[in-house]
Amino acid sequence: MGKELNCSVRFGKQQSEGKALLETSEILFRGEFRLKIPFSTITSAKAVDGELRLQTADGLAIFRLGVPAEKWCDKILHPKSRIEKLGVKPGAKVALLGEFEAEFLREVGSLTKSVSKGKINSDAECIFFAADSKGDVGSLSKTSKSMQGGAALWIIYPKGQKHITENDVLAAGRKADLKDVKVVGFSPTHTALKFVIPLASR
Repeated sequence: MGKELNCSVRFGKQQSEGKALLETSEILFRGEFRLKIPFSTITSAKAVDGELRLQTADGLAIFRLGVPAEKWCDKILHPKSRIEKLGVKPGAKVALLGEFEAEFLREVGSLTKSVSKGKINSDAECIFFAADSKGDVGSLSKTSKSMQGGAALWIIYPKGQKHITENDVLAAGRKADLKDVKVVGFSPTHTALKFVIPLASR
């Protein structure tokens, strides 16, 4: 989902080679010890000589990343908002299918007034489809027929549920002749998976 790099990390008296993962709201490390540092717990972040130095309440974590250290530091200090990650531009034509939380509706409404609910206009650029069960994604073929050009279809579904899994969503999208291109964390409870019409079919 995020960026990952092999590196060495020092945290307190511990030091290990391993893999660092930069996610949308936290940085993880898996080596001889493990770290999970939510951005919200970082009191200062600096990139110095190829090292990413993160001060947390539990101590200083030093990630030896090399050149990418500055980029990672910038992403930690200036994380993208949810609406930026979803690629909704000011004035975009948006379609909403299903029920969405009030906060998300506010975020969309602050960017564009061109929002249709329950239907897809032919010029829709971003389509958000709330799927709570496997049955909900069974109608994707109908939805995909309403898409044109480079329109993005985001399927929003619950995380960690057995009644609808990432594989269910992927299978439904592919059955509808769509290509999955991106996944982002939509909220603590939901994931967003992006589908588009394959270039050869546009």
